[in-house]
Amino acid sequence: MRSLLTLSSEFLKSLQIAEWGYTEELNPTSFNVYEKWVAQKSHGPLNYLADHRKDLRKSISNVYPEALSSLVFLFDYSQTKKSLNELNPKNKIASYALGFDDQDYHFWILEKLNIIGDSLSADIPNLEYKISLDIHPVLERDLAYRAGLGWFGKNSMLINKEIGSYTLIGSLILNQKLELDLTDKDVDHCGSCTKCIDACPTLAIDSKTRTIEASQCISTYTIELFKDSKPPQGYPTKSQEVFGCDICQEVCPWNAKPMGKVKATSFDKSSLISFFNRNKEEILKDLEKMSNNSYKAFFKKTSFERLGKKGLIKNIDKY
Repeated sequence: MRSLLTLSSEFLKSLQIAEWGYTEELNPTSFNVYEKWVAQKSHGPLNYLADHRKDLRKSISNVYPEALSSLVFLFDYSQTKKSLNELNPKNKIASYALGFDDQDYHFWILEKLNIIGDSLSADIPNLEYKISLDIHPVLERDLAYRAGLGWFGKNSMLINKEIGSYTLIGSLILNQKLELDLTDKDVDHCGSCTKCIDACPTLAIDSKTRTIEASQCISTYTIELFKDSKPPQGYPTKSQEVFGCDICQEVCPWNAKPMGKVKATSFDKSSLISFFNRNKEEILKDLEKMSNNSYKAFFKKTSFERLGKKGLIKNIDKY
């Protein structure tokens, strides 16, 4: 990975950044696909993708009028995925949920982006920045694509040729153009491969549009639906996903090589994985004992806090 102006590659790696890119394009290339996806109701219960914020995503300038450029960072959680693979817990959790010191990645990445933004602002006169995460009305994968960080896989995820897809995206929207080279957009490297489509147990991937039918996606059901509801056909699976889903990434050939280079580390005894790596009955017993407030306290600032006690019980009780 290259250095970024005054920030060394070693410093960036210490922030768990696998790669970064730069773009001065403010408008997404895939907005028409996104707009059609919403018009077809493929967003399912994810209403925040179809409300007034939809049109804000037409341009970064709608969110930040002073915007002239963006720095885009890929935050790596492949080591956590490798560790989970070796541990093979009894209940599967999307690896990103444990990949940032057990914290909700929004808090963790926000802190790292502020460190980078403040460091650059101290060196570049009059530089101002705003942070962009997936909670903001920005098509973040398209922004990463425009910054030359990968292509859209058939499972709709951003795939980087060297890193794979076990990354999360965080960006700095800047009020200046920087003296940085612009990287060419990557081309499609999926070819005729359909492994992600074939492996999806709920048939959530639309191969023609490279989009997801949200109501059929295991991640939607186990993360976004807080109350008991009908699961998508094909769920529960034999692998017992109780929060999120990594299936389409696990079979992707572009993850095989980078994952082969990653070294697994042991989970700390205080890690949340110890809570989930037990029999269903033990977990449900502990959850039933918790009040809603004690649940929030136990899972504070983790990816599980927002789901709530009822939502987690719903997921674990389904298989």
